[in-house]
Amino acid sequence: MNVTDTKMNGAESLVHTLLANDVNVCFTNPGTSEMHFVAALDHIAGMRSVLVLQESVATGAADGYYRMARKPASTLLHLGPGLANGLSNLHNAKKGGSGVVNIIGEHASTHIALDAPLTSDIEGIARPVSHWVHTSHSAADVGADAARAVQAAMVSPGQIASLILPSDTAWNEGGQPVDAVDLPSPDPFDASLLEQSSRALDGPETLLLLGGEALTENNLEVAGRIAAKTGCKLLSEWSNARLERGEGRVYVGRVPYPIDIALEVLKPFKRIVLVGARAPIGFFAYPGKPAILTREGAEILTLANAGADLTAALVALCEAAGAIDTAPAYVVKASLPERPTGPIDLDTLAAVIARAIPQDGIVVDESVTTGRAFSPATKGAARHTWLNNCGGSIGYAMPAAVGAAIACPERKVLCMTGDGSAMYTVQSLWTMARENLDITVLIFANRSYKILRGELTNVGVGNPGPKAIDMLSLDRPALDWVQMARSMGVNAQCVDSCEALEAALEDGLAGTGPNLIEITL
Repeated sequence: MNVTDTKMNGAESLVHTLLANDVNVCFTNPGTSEMHFVAALDHIAGMRSVLVLQESVATGAADGYYRMARKPASTLLHLGPGLANGLSNLHNAKKGGSGVVNIIGEHASTHIALDAPLTSDIEGIARPVSHWVHTSHSAADVGADAARAVQAAMVSPGQIASLILPSDTAWNEGGQPVDAVDLPSPDPFDASLLEQSSRALDGPETLLLLGGEALTENNLEVAGRIAAKTGCKLLSEWSNARLERGEGRVYVGRVPYPIDIALEVLKPFKRIVLVGARAPIGFFAYPGKPAILTREGAEILTLANAGADLTAALVALCEAAGAIDTAPAYVVKASLPERPTGPIDLDTLAAVIARAIPQDGIVVDESVTTGRAFSPATKGAARHTWLNNCGGSIGYAMPAAVGAAIACPERKVLCMTGDGSAMYTVQSLWTMARENLDITVLIFANRSYKILRGELTNVGVGNPGPKAIDMLSLDRPALDWVQMARSMGVNAQCVDSCEALEAALEDGLAGTGPNLIEITL
C-alpha cells in the first residue's frame, strides 16, 4: 500500500491496515465514537463484522477465534464502559495466551476536557488485561499504530493489544495505511537446561508437564516418544487453551482441580520438567492446605515457558533423550463407553458425551463441576480439540464457541457450560442464530452455583445455613433455557434421560445451525 491518500480518513486506514495484516474478523458492539470505523467496515471489502449484544461476548469470541485460527481477530468496543463490559473475557484470553486486537473508541481530543458522561480513563481500564496499550494521536498515526497492535498481539503465545481511537483521529483525513509487517518469533527455550532436563526424566517418579503449544498433535507425539524412552509420566495443566485429543493421539491427563486429589496425583514426582506449563499451584488458598501442589523438595526445571518455541524445546529434549526413533507411549485406541440408559448422572453424562463427540469436533468446556469426569471418559472418542477456560472468569464458553465456529466453519462445535455460568453471556445465543453458527450448546442445569457449594466446605464453612445456600441457588425462579434460547432464534429442548440426551445430541450435531440442549441434573 505505502501510498498516502490525503482523502483517506483514519478509520479507513485502520481497516486497510488490519486487512493487510490478516486481521479479517471483527466482533463488534459499536457506539457513536466508532461510527466512522463502522462506515469504513461498510465500504471496504474483506472484513467480516459480527455483531454481539454485550461486549464480553465480543472479547470471549475473539479468544475462541484465536485459539482455533492461530491469528487475532479484532474487537470494536465503545469507550471505557464498553471495554469494561468485556474485561472478564479479556482476562480469560490473557491467561489463555490468546492474541486479540481491541479497537476502543474514545471521545474526540477536543471533547475529553469537557468531562462528558462517558469520559473515563480508558488506558487505565485496559492496562490490567492488556500487554500493549496505546492511544492514537492523529489520523496519520492510526495505520502504523494498528500495525504495531497486530505485532503485539502475535507475540508468542498471543497477547492482548488495546488500541484506543479518538473519534477525530477516525474522521480526519490523512490516514496512511500500512502493509503487512513482520511478525515476532517465539523466544528460544532455555538450552542451558536441556541436558539437565533430559537427565531428570528417568522413570515413573518423574513428570513432563505440558502446556500451550506443547499440546498440539505433533508435539504430543514427540512428548509420547520421550515418555516411552525415559519412563516419565505426562500431564498437562488443569486448564488448557487448546488440547488435541482422541483416537490415535497421545493422551495426556490433566492436573486435577480439587486440591486434595491434585496433591495425591503429584505426590510421586521427585523431578518435574516444564514445557509451556507453570509449576502446579492451587486454584485458591484453603485453610490448612498447601498452595504449592508438588511434593516437598521436588526438583522443578523450566525448560521452556509459554512464550518460548515449545516445538523446538520438545524436539531437542527428544533428541537429548535418544527418543527420536522410539514409538510414542500413551497413544489412544478408539474406545467408547457402553451406551448408558436411564436417569442422567455425572458418569452417564460423560458416557453420552464421549459417544457423541464428532470427528474433528471442537469441544468448548466450562463445566468445572459437572465435567470433572469428562476427560477419562472421552479419551478414546473421535479425534477432537478441547478448549478450557484458562482464567476462571465465568461466562467464557458460549462466546468462545462463537469465535471457534467462525474460525473453523467446517467443524462441529460442542459447547458445554453450567446454567449459572451461561447466564453471564446469554446474549451469545442471539449471535449464534444471527450468524447461523454450527454450535450445539449443552446447559447443565443444576439450578445452582454448584461449584461454590463445594467451596463453602473447602474453605471451612462446615454447616452453611439457609441464607448462604440461598445465595448459591438459581431456583427462585428457575431458569428456563428452552424459552430463552427460542426467544433468540436458537432451537432448544430439555432432556432428563440418557436416551433423550443421545437423541437430542444426534439431532443437534446433524444440523448446520445452533441448537441448545438443557440437561436437568
